[in-house]
Amino acid sequence: MPKYADKRPPSTRKRMILMLIGAIVVFGGVFAVKAFFAAQTNKFFDNMPQPAVAVSSAIVQTQQWNDAGESVGTFVAVNGTDVTTEAGGVIRSLEFDAGQPVKAGTVLVRLNTANEEATLKSLEASARLAATQRDRWQQLAREQLVSRDEAQQHATAAATAQAQADAQRALIAQKTIRAPFSGVLGIRKVNLGQYVSPGTAIVSLQQLDPIYLDFSLPEQQMGKVREGGKVQATVDALPGQVFEGEVTAIEPLVDSSTRNFKVQATFQNPDGALRPGSFAKVGFSLGSEREVMVIPQTAVSFNPYGNAVFVIDRTPRAEGEKDMQGNPLTGDKLTVSQRFIKTGTTRGDLIVVTEGLEPGDEVVTSGLLKLRNDAEVTLNNKVQPAADEQPRPENR
Repeated sequence: MPKYADKRPPSTRKRMILMLIGAIVVFGGVFAVKAFFAAQTNKFFDNMPQPAVAVSSAIVQTQQWNDAGESVGTFVAVNGTDVTTEAGGVIRSLEFDAGQPVKAGTVLVRLNTANEEATLKSLEASARLAATQRDRWQQLAREQLVSRDEAQQHATAAATAQAQADAQRALIAQKTIRAPFSGVLGIRKVNLGQYVSPGTAIVSLQQLDPIYLDFSLPEQQMGKVREGGKVQATVDALPGQVFEGEVTAIEPLVDSSTRNFKVQATFQNPDGALRPGSFAKVGFSLGSEREVMVIPQTAVSFNPYGNAVFVIDRTPRAEGEKDMQGNPLTGDKLTVSQRFIKTGTTRGDLIVVTEGLEPGDEVVTSGLLKLRNDAEVTLNNKVQPAADEQPRPENR
């Protein structure tokens, strides 16, 4: 047989395997080239010099702070009430003007007492008659013309008649409503000719000088607040004014639901600027002074896992170091490193640092969101965030 009769064409399986190997080689080469270029691109960007971030900075300082507390409270009148009547009746006259100051005992309202006064005249006449009979029977008893028991009965009748007359006078007096203490009247709540029943509010009366300020503190400060301690208060209605008072009472009971106790301070208020019911911000000293490290609050990045700051490190530059434009760089190289800290109380724009920093450290106060560890920065302290212990922003 001829030789070419022994050669057979490749089977379909072999052709498929060869085609698959070829495809793997082609596509593998494509992906390998793509991965190579991607790695080189990432390497270029990773090693590309980053432009320095412009930030502002502040030096960690030490200050002497008095331990102080803050709270909110409400002003309360030393004496304040709605003037009412003990007896019902029709208003005959209103003898006050709304909003005027009055002295204790000043007549405010008179109710109609015509019937009561007529009854009083009858009772007084009966009391006079009973007194005359008492005197006559006592004279007869001294002359032993009547028994002492009969004389005593007439004396008792006279006393009873006099007591009835006195009770009627008291009822008439109840219908003349007077100011129970000196203070300032509010707006009247009744009208001339109106019938008022016992307990009806007629007008508000508030004693404004002095005035109380009630506020609450947590039980942890129970032993730190003392009677006689100074208190400062500010009210929104009088911006820029600080009022000083003195702690005059401390509630011995701690509220079991809030774990707070109440404190009452007294403020002199001769011009009546402070009014009952006004909201007040309270500040007070706890009596001790301590040295603290402080930084601006804008320097702190507050996070659930811990508070941190960026500390500026200064290192000499390498010889011949240039910027992205090829210009030579001079001076120290400024880089930042993130450092976790522990913070304490705040006062104004400042915050106390209890751990993580040392006096003299330089921290970044603005531009924190643009920073990362070992990032290079430049300083621009021409414009600084506010860092006042007692800030007073303008009212615009």
